[in-house]
Order: sequence, then structure tokens, then C-alpha cells
Amino acid sequence: MGVWWGPVVRVLVLQAAWALVGGQVRYSVPEEAKAGTVVGRLAQDLGLEAVDAEARRLRLVAQGRRASVEVSGASGALVVSSRLDREELCGKSAPCALRLEVLVERPLRVFHVELEVTDINDNAPLFPAARKNLSLSENSPPGSRFPLEGASDADIGANAQLSYTLSPSEHFNVALQRSEEYRESLFLVLAKPLDRETVAVHRLVVTASDGGRPPLTGTMEVVISVLDANDNAPQFNQSVYKMLLPEDALRGTLVARVIATDPDEGINGEVIYEIDTLNPPSSSDIFSIDAESGEIRLTGALDFETVTLYDLHIKAKDKGWSPLSGHCRVVLEVLDVNDNAPEVWVTSLSVPVPEDAAVGTVVALLSVSDRDSGANGRVRCAAWPPSPFGLVATFAGSYSLVLRESLDRERVAEYEVEVRAEDGGAPPLRASRAVRVPVSDVNDNAPAFAQAVYTVLARENNAAGAELARLWARDPDEAGNGRVSYSVAEGGGGGAAAVVGGWRPASSYVSVDAESGRLWALQPLDYEEVQVLQFEVRAVDAGEPPLCGNATVQVFVVDENDNAPAVLPAAGGGPWAGASGEAAASGPGSGALWAWAAWGAPAGQVVAKIRAVDADSGYNAWLRYELWEPREKGPFRVGLYSGEVSTARALEEADGPRQRLVIVVRDHGEPARSATATLSVSLVEGAEAALAAAGSSSSSSSPSSSGAGLRPAAGAEGGAAAAAAAAAAAATTNVWLVVAICAVSSLFLLAVVLYGASRWAPRAAVLSGPGPATLVCASEVGSWSYSQRQSRSLCVADGAGKSDLMVFSPNFPPPAGPAAKETQPEPPALLDTVSGPAFLASRPFPLFASLARVAVLARRLGRRWWEPGSAPGPAGGGCWSGA
Repeated sequence: MGVWWGPVVRVLVLQAAWALVGGQVRYSVPEEAKAGTVVGRLAQDLGLEAVDAEARRLRLVAQGRRASVEVSGASGALVVSSRLDREELCGKSAPCALRLEVLVERPLRVFHVELEVTDINDNAPLFPAARKNLSLSENSPPGSRFPLEGASDADIGANAQLSYTLSPSEHFNVALQRSEEYRESLFLVLAKPLDRETVAVHRLVVTASDGGRPPLTGTMEVVISVLDANDNAPQFNQSVYKMLLPEDALRGTLVARVIATDPDEGINGEVIYEIDTLNPPSSSDIFSIDAESGEIRLTGALDFETVTLYDLHIKAKDKGWSPLSGHCRVVLEVLDVNDNAPEVWVTSLSVPVPEDAAVGTVVALLSVSDRDSGANGRVRCAAWPPSPFGLVATFAGSYSLVLRESLDRERVAEYEVEVRAEDGGAPPLRASRAVRVPVSDVNDNAPAFAQAVYTVLARENNAAGAELARLWARDPDEAGNGRVSYSVAEGGGGGAAAVVGGWRPASSYVSVDAESGRLWALQPLDYEEVQVLQFEVRAVDAGEPPLCGNATVQVFVVDENDNAPAVLPAAGGGPWAGASGEAAASGPGSGALWAWAAWGAPAGQVVAKIRAVDADSGYNAWLRYELWEPREKGPFRVGLYSGEVSTARALEEADGPRQRLVIVVRDHGEPARSATATLSVSLVEGAEAALAAAGSSSSSSSPSSSGAGLRPAAGAEGGAAAAAAAAAAAATTNVWLVVAICAVSSLFLLAVVLYGASRWAPRAAVLSGPGPATLVCASEVGSWSYSQRQSRSLCVADGAGKSDLMVFSPNFPPPAGPAAKETQPEPPALLDTVSGPAFLASRPFPLFASLARVAVLARRLGRRWWEPGSAPGPAGGGCWSGA
């Protein structure tokens, strides 16, 4: 050991000085060093004390190859842990340098150590075979050279420099041919002509010696059989064939075609080929040669990373009785292709990462390598996604995964970082390694409702304790910071409802469950008392300090059919007084109405109009009128939706002086409610009917009450008075016809303006929630049914309030019979105030359908006006009566 200490000390001093300059520690150790041999004082060279080295867990990190060294925990020295065999670690590569990574903790640091394993002469030369048989013709000329397989030495440098000697022989000697480009070639040289009759077999021993101190040797016996006769050997056209093949060449690929000629005739001139020797010997199953053509083909796979150069010795021999042979070399150089993908290892990982970690925090250490050479072995690395983590190169093949941006656990709770490696080949090969990086939480988020405003539809007369809606606020924090409790905000405008006679707090109507956020009704809701409840719900988390969020809840009460229709008296005390009653309590005598009609009046003349209202809204307030008595077919009929009582046929004296009609008024609710009205129609002469109509017109301020019934006169009037009354009635009708045409034109213009506003104005919010939509209905044009409820202003979007309601087009089949055309319902009209695009956004039918219905109405009015015999008057039964 004393011999080794001097050089070792000098090497250690040089390595320590280089480490101070370059940042890397280098050591050298001879192979076959005993276990426990101290390679170097690693802790001291790294600037660490022995105590600190053990406390900071100074250790080596393996990279897929056994290093055979370890760090002593007590002293911090690098010592040999197992047998070091340079040939096993590096093969023929020189120098044999092992790159090691050394880690210390608190703080985490990585150092790179290079350990060179030096060669000693521990391997003797070795021939491929212990015995070599040669057959030589006796007429072989002196100077003939016969190739022999040289020996190989696993060592490197001077220990692998071989020299050859031959046992004493007067006929043979050995020659070594050296080449700068290729390996050495060994030949057996004939020095003196052979004489088979003197010596038929020559036994020689070839000895190979290496350049070590002391040298090691290996031997091979050469048995030479001297043949007679055939005196010409085959000759190749080239002594050396140099070929290039990529390592991904397929099996069956032609490597080379060798050609040898023999000037002999007959079978002595026929040549066959064979592979005589192959270097390296382990690749004998990779090549084959066709004995007749001399084509050499691949029978196995090439691998540049294993063998870069193949040396084939090809022998061509004739078929003579004493076959002669010629030899050549085929040198195949393997070209590297990019067939090895990069490899990525995670050597250290520090997770989870808190979401408030500073930028630049090291998360993981990685190592990258590629077995290819040149550009194919140069590796580029990147992290994907590129944020919030990135890679920083710390050394050749070593990277650190660091934090580049601030983290937010509520946005991303865990990252799956993919480290991608790509080499420089064409095409490049890629590899990746996934690194899972969880993020730990801090409390930094308040609860947030899914909607700023919740719109809830609740049916009228709901049961106390019924669930109206379920509210939910999200808090992305974890554990207690994410637990949310709910409550109804009290005071400070938190919530109130406008009721008949004042205001009441919303908490008297609804309550919210603290844990689930379910909204309950504390009492039944009455649409006629309250239509809208608006209040705030507060969500508070369990963090310290607690954070909270608010949401506004609007509860719209949906009307139920709990009110029966009511028959209205005529305006201005006209002849149509009426009464109302519940369906169960109503009867023929519940409301007495009366009117006049002239004998001979044509079919379709309106004699009276029944008006009724319903305290409900929507379908529940949409009324229809039915003639209950008389049951049999009579002279009168009732408009299904207008309530107009008109003649079904021409009136005759046989119909009697008076007709009693019982009319039922029903709504469209479920179940439907109804009221009845009794109408007494007096049948009189035409002149008396005209006088009664004129008297009714002068006594009523409403156009809807003129010209429909007759009041009996005190005495008989002359024919002149009747004619004057008829002329006055015609003039009045003409005035109202002009008014109606103007009104239709105005409605058409208003519809066009509203359609344009709906096309260009922003959409209002659409109310959503369970239950049917509230609908407001109207009767046939000319008889406006309306709801007694007040118009409500609903806030459905930012900005001023809008009166919003929905309309519909009933889809009832027309009644059978001749009166189908008259009783078919006209398009409904709007009753409540309509403002802005909220109306257009809430309609269940297109605007063009309404415009089409307005056009139909105008056409009907024109047809009634211009038809012969349809001029209004006492005897003509004017079509605008009661309109």
C-alpha cells in the first residue's frame, strides 16, 4: 500500500484544487481495489465537517448503474463498497469515469463527483479458439500469408498492446500488420516451401503477450496439414472491402458481395465462399454468406451502442482434391441512428407545495440521459405546462424543477407536471416523466352564490313548510374554511314584502335551513295579498375570521284558480244591469238582465253584451260564455269569448214577445269556476227597437252600451221620428267605425316599433323556476276582458323597473254548427302595461302572428262595412253594437 499512497495524495490535491475552480470533485481509484479502500475525503473536499456530513445526510444518488462506492457516514469519506472491475463498468472505453451525484440536506444541495477507475493488468490475452487447423498446399510459394485470429485483451492502453511469437519452425513465422484505421491483423507467413513427403503435418504454438508489467500471455495451437496437387489458390479482386450500414438495417440486407477467381480448370477452379473468422466473435449469428455467389447478408440486428465495427475474414476455396483458398477482409462500419429515446429520472421530490410558496422554490431534482451519440445523444428538456413550474439546468444532464409563478389552490389543487425530453436526432425521439405536485391550502376565499339573484315561482295556497327552492353558495376552501351556513338577512333593507295595507318582513313568510340552504314557506301564500317577496340570504363560512357572501331572492307567487267570475252591471246605468254569484250558488235568478230586439232582425244582429271579470289572472281569468238555457235550438246565441248575444236566425212573431236566456260564464282554471246571468229579451216592432236604441245611446257615456237593447217608449211616435232616430244611429256608427280603423292602424304601428326594439335592444332577464308561467288573457277584439288585479312593476334586470307579463294564443277548436265563424276566438289582447324588450322576450308566440291577426281583423271590419245590407241602423242589426 505504501507504493500507492504517494500518487493518491498528489491526485487528491490536484482534484481538490480543480474542484475549487470548476465546482466538481474528481477522484481516481485503481480497479480491483479492496472493499473499504478510501477513495477520498469527500466531506472535507466539499467544505463540510465530518459531523455536518452525517447530520445533513451526505449520500450518493444512483443513476441506474451500480457505482461500487459509498459515503462513510461516520467520516464522510468516499470508500469502495464492492468489487471494482473496470472492464465490467466501462468495457474498452478510456478513460473509465463514473459520474456520481452527492446530495446533502438542510438545505438541499447537489454536488457532482467524477470517479475514474484506472486499469491494471488483470486480464491475459485470449485467443478465440485454443486450436486452429490449416490446410496448405505443398506448392504454396514462400511468402504466402495465412490469416490467423488474433488474441484479444480486455484491458486498455499498454496492458492491451499485444505481441506475437511462434514456436521454432524453419517453414513458418508470424507477422502482425498494423493499421491506423482498423485493428491489427495476424498472419502466418510461409518462409520456406513445404514438402508434404517430408513433413505432412506441422504443429505450431502461437503465443500472445501483452504490454503489462509483468506481461501476461495466451497461446493457440496451429495444426497445419500439407496438401498435395492443386497449386493455384483463389484470389479476391480486393483484399479489403470497406462497407457502411446504418444500425437499423433490416434482416436480409446485402452487406457486400465478394468475388474470387481461380485460374485452375474443372473442380479445382470452382470456388466456394465461407466466413473464416469474425470479430467480435460473439456476432457470428449476425452475418451469413452465400457459398456460391459470395453475397454477405444480415441475419441479425445491428446495434451501434454495442458494436461499432465488424471485421469479417472471408475465405474462398476451390473444389480440388487439395483445395486452395484465398482470403479477404470485409470491414463493416455501423452508422448510428436515433433509436434510443432519452431517459428521465426523478432523483428528489419535495411535496406538497403551499400555495403561498415563493417564486424560485425547488420542487424536484431530475436527471436526463440518452444512449445515442453525437447529435442523437444531445437532449433538450422542458416542463409542460410551462407554468407555474419550469426547469433550470444545474449540470450536464441534471435539472431542477422550480416554481415560476404564484400558486392558487382554489384554481388548481394539484399539478401534473410532465417533464419532456427530446434528443437532437432526425426525427427526434422523446420521453417524458410525470411529476405530481399537490398544493396545500390557506383560507382566502369567501362563500359565493351561484347567482346574484334567485327567482323562485311559488304556487298560491301552498302548504306551510313546503320547500320553495334550494340555495347553494360555493366556498372553494377546504375543511372548516369551506363549511357554509345560511340565514335570512334581517333589517337594513334585507327583505320585506308589500301586502295589502302595508309592509311585512320576509322572515314572516319564509325561512332558510342553515346547513342545506333549503328555502321553506312558513305559511300559505295568497296571490291576492302578496305577489312578490324580495329578501337577502347570507352565507357565512367557518373560517377565522369568517367570510360571507349575499344573494337576493325574489319569490313570485303564481296565481291559483280560487276566485269565481263576477258579472258586471252595464256602465252608466244602461239597460244591462247584472249580478254575480258563485257557480255553486248561482242560478237563473242570481242576475237579471234585459234587452230589446226587433221582429224580423236578420241573423247575426247583436242585441246585448254580457260583461264579467275574474279576480284571478292568466288562464284563471280568461272567461268564456255559454248559453245554458234554453237547451233546445233557439233564436239566440252567445259569443264564446266576447259575451255578445246575437240572433242565430231571423226573429219571427212565433218566437213570442219575450225570450229568457240563462248564460254561464266560466274561467279556464283547473278546476273551472263559473257564474250565471239571466237575460230577458223583449221582442218588439222595428220602430220601437230603434227608439229604444237611440234612448240608450243618449243615456250611456260608454260606446259599448249603445245600440244593443231597447227601452220601451211612453207613447207612439210618428214615422218621421223613427227615420230621424235611424239616421242618428247610422251617423254614430260611422264615427265609431273611423275610430276603430284608427285604433287598428295605431296598434299595427306600435307592433312594428316594439318588434324593432326587440331586435336591437338588449334582452332582459328571463324568470326561471318551477311551475307554469303567469298568463294574462283577453277576449275577442271589441270585447276587452280584464283582471281586477293591479299592474306590478318587476325588476328583472339592471336599470329601471319594467312591467312584464306574458300573452298567449288559445288553441281551442271552433264550435260546430253555423255559428262557428262568429264564435271562433279572435287573438287575445294585452291587459297589463307592456314595456320594453321584456314583453318581446316573454311572448310564447312570434310577433308576426299578432300582426297577421290584426290584418284579419281589419279585413273583417271592411267586409262588414261594405257588404250590401250591412249598413248599421235600427233594422239592420249594426255589427258594431256594443263594441
